[in-house]
Amino acid sequence: MAAITVFSPRTVPAVLRHRAVHKLALLALAAAVLVPLATARWAGGAWPDALTVDLSDPLTRTSTWIVDNRDTHPLFLYFFGHISNAVVLSVRAVYLVLLAAGWAGVTALSALVAWRVAGLRLALGTVAAFLTCGLLGMWVPTMQTLALMVVAVAASVGVGAVLGLAAGLNDRLDRALRPVLDTMQVLPAYAYLLPVVLVFGMGVPAAVLATVVYAAPPMARLTALGLRGADKEVLEAVRSLGATARQRLLTARVPLARKELLLGLNQTIMMALSMAVIASVIGAGGLGDRVYQALASVDVGAALAAGIPIVLLAVVLDRVTGAAGGGSTSPSQTRRRGGPYALVAALAIAVAARLMGRLDWPDAWTVPIAEPVNRTVDWMTDHLYSGVPVVGGTADWAAHFTTWVLNPLRDGLTWLPWWSMLLLVATLAWLIGTWRTALTAVLAMAAIGVLGVWTPALDTLSQVLAAVAVTLVIGFATGIAAARSDRLERALRPVLDVFQTMPQFVYLIPVVALFGVGRAPAVAAAVVYALPAVVRITTQGLRQVDPAAMESSSSLGATSWQQLRQVQLPLARPALLLAVNQGVVLVLAVVIIGGLVGGGALGYDVVFGLAQGDLATGLVAGAAIVCLGLMLDRVTQPTERRTKKGA
Repeated sequence: MAAITVFSPRTVPAVLRHRAVHKLALLALAAAVLVPLATARWAGGAWPDALTVDLSDPLTRTSTWIVDNRDTHPLFLYFFGHISNAVVLSVRAVYLVLLAAGWAGVTALSALVAWRVAGLRLALGTVAAFLTCGLLGMWVPTMQTLALMVVAVAASVGVGAVLGLAAGLNDRLDRALRPVLDTMQVLPAYAYLLPVVLVFGMGVPAAVLATVVYAAPPMARLTALGLRGADKEVLEAVRSLGATARQRLLTARVPLARKELLLGLNQTIMMALSMAVIASVIGAGGLGDRVYQALASVDVGAALAAGIPIVLLAVVLDRVTGAAGGGSTSPSQTRRRGGPYALVAALAIAVAARLMGRLDWPDAWTVPIAEPVNRTVDWMTDHLYSGVPVVGGTADWAAHFTTWVLNPLRDGLTWLPWWSMLLLVATLAWLIGTWRTALTAVLAMAAIGVLGVWTPALDTLSQVLAAVAVTLVIGFATGIAAARSDRLERALRPVLDVFQTMPQFVYLIPVVALFGVGRAPAVAAAVVYALPAVVRITTQGLRQVDPAAMESSSSLGATSWQQLRQVQLPLARPALLLAVNQGVVLVLAVVIIGGLVGGGALGYDVVFGLAQGDLATGLVAGAAIVCLGLMLDRVTQPTERRTKKGA
C-alpha cells in the first residue's frame, strides 16, 4: 500500500510561511486581474484625463464671491469682522505693553520668569538673548514678533486644548479629529494663507489665524494623549470618593497630564515661531518681514541679522517651557524667598527706564553685522561657486546632482505607468502596515491624479526622495557618532538647536548664493532643515537601548561594530523608523518653499496661487501636497497589526 504524504505547516519552507510573502501573493493576484483591465480601458502611462476632476471653475467662483462680498455680507461684517477686530486689538495691546515696559523692563521681567522656572543659568541666558536682539538693531521688530506670537500662541493653546479635551474624553471625536489634525499639519502654510487672506485680507488677523491653524494641532494631540494616558488606578480612586465627572477632570486627569500639556505648549510655541517668516508674506511684519525682504534682495547679512533673534526667542522659550515640563519644576527655597524681591527689582528697572526716557534701544549700542556677513558670502561665492581646482565649485555640484540624481529620478517616476505607481505604493504600505494603511496610501496617491496634478506631484516626489536619501545618510551617520560620544553630542546640541529653530526662508538665501537657482538648492535647504530631527531621534533611540543587552553582547566578545550592527540598530528600529518618517515630513515642508527658488512642481503652484490670488491653483496644489504627505507618512511609519485574543 502506497504511503500517503501528509502536508503540515511545518513542511512548508519558512520563507513561504512569512506574512510578507502572503501579502505579496495577494497583491500579485489583484494586479493580474486589475492591471489588464486598466490598460485596456485607459491606455498610456500618464494618469488618464477621463479620471480627473476640474475644480478650477467652482474654486474661482468661490474666490470671486468672497472678494465681492467681503465688505458687505453679514457673515463678514458680524462674524469674521469681529474676529479680525479682536485679533488686532489684542496684538496692539500686547505690543503697547511691551513698548511701555521698554527694553530694560522686558529684559528684566523675562529674566525673572526664566529664573523662577529654571534657575539662574537660564535667566542669564535670557538676558543675553534679549540684549543680543537689541545689539543687532532688531529690538522693535522683535517686540512686534513677540506681540504677534503671544496672541497666536494663546489662541493656539486655547483651540488645541479644547480639541484635545474633546478627543481625550470621547473615542468617536478622537477618531473624527485625527484626519483633521493630520491635514492641518501636513498642508503647507502657503496653501492655507490664500483662503485666510481672501477672508480677512492682508494684515495681522490673517497672519495670526494662519499661525493658529498651523500651531494648534500639537497642543490638541498632546492634550488628548495626556488625558488618555492618565493612571487608571488614580482615576478609579477619585471615582470611588464620589467625585463628579468635572471634578475628576480638574482634580485628576488634568494634573496627571501636566507634563504632556507643557510639552504641547512647548511645541506650539516652536511651530508658531517657525510661522513668523511665512506669515510676513501676508503682512505680519516684525522679524519675519525683515527676513522676507532680505530674501527678495538676496541679502544674506540682513536675513541673518533678523534670523538670529528668531532663533534666540525660540531657544529661550524652548528652554523655559521645557524646564517647566521637566519634572523638577518647583522653585528652590532660594527662589521662593527671593521671588518677591526679584519682582520688585524688575518693576523698579522698568519704571526707572521709563522715567529716564530710555524705553527705546539706544542706536549707539547697535552692532551692524549685515555688511561683514555679505562680504564673507561674496568671498565664498567668488571662490567656491565655480572654478575650484579638482573638486569643482558649488554650482558644478548642483548641476551634477540635478543631472545625475534629480533628472533620472523624475524621469523614472514619470515613465512608470500610473497603475504601477499605485501598485508600488500599495506594496510598500502593506508590507510595513495593514491593509487599511495600504488602502489609505493608494487612495491618497489616486486623489493626486484625480486633481489633475499627477506629473507635478511626481516631480515633487522625486525631489523629496532625493533629499530624504541624503538626509538619512548624513543624519544616521551623525546620530550614530553622537550616540557613541558624549563630547560630540554636547558639541552638536547648540548647532542642532540653531538649525532646527532657524526660519526656513533663511536657509534659502545662502543656499541660493552658493548653488544658484533650481531644484538642487531646494533639496539642499530641505536637507539642512530636516537633518537636526533625524540626528536627534537617531541619537536618542540608540542611547535608549537596554544596557543589559549591550553588556551581554560585550561579555560574549562582540566588537564595537558588531554591537552596533547586531544589537543597537535592531533594538532601536522603532526610533530609526520614526526618524525616517520625520525626515520625510520636514523635507516635504521645505521642498515646497523651494518653489520660490526654482524648485518648480507643486511648490511653484502653491506660491503662484498665493502671489496671484489664484485660489484654484493654490488650493489644488496644496491638496495634492497633503495627499503626497499622507502617502509618504503611511509608507514610512509602520502600523501595528491588531491580533485576535489567543493568536
